[in-house]
Amino acid sequence: MPRTLRSVATLLIFIVVVLGVGITMGVSNPPGEWYAGLDKPSFNPPNWVFAPAWTFLYILIAIAGWRVFERDRKGPVMRLWVAQMALNWAWSPAWFTLHWRWGSVAIIIALWATIAGFIAMNWRRDRVSALLFAPYLAWVSFATLLNVSLVLLNP
Repeated sequence: MPRTLRSVATLLIFIVVVLGVGITMGVSNPPGEWYAGLDKPSFNPPNWVFAPAWTFLYILIAIAGWRVFERDRKGPVMRLWVAQMALNWAWSPAWFTLHWRWGSVAIIIALWATIAGFIAMNWRRDRVSALLFAPYLAWVSFATLLNVSLVLLNP
């Protein structure tokens, strides 16, 4: 937990930036008619599930990033955290706006790998940060299956 006012401020900045950019990416790249017209697999969740799921996950992601930043802001784990954020934010425009089907699959697989790498690199050093990423890894695993299924169902 934060012990100084500066640490609290840094945590709040992480949460605001991660949530703010995530929400902006979602609003700027809505599913729209293209997505609505795709054939969906039977396990496709309703659209309303995504906003609360991502809000929760973005808060966990921000806390994990803040914990790493407080420990080693220029280290390899922080660079991996930044990489996964860039991939996370790149996926929505690639899929919903550009309709870049296989490119979106490549992005989400790379995202999955960076999340798994973050967990592995943090497991011994900061188990809390690693565990904060566990629901994120589970969700992106499901999202990867969904993304690949949508591409295969809509050649």
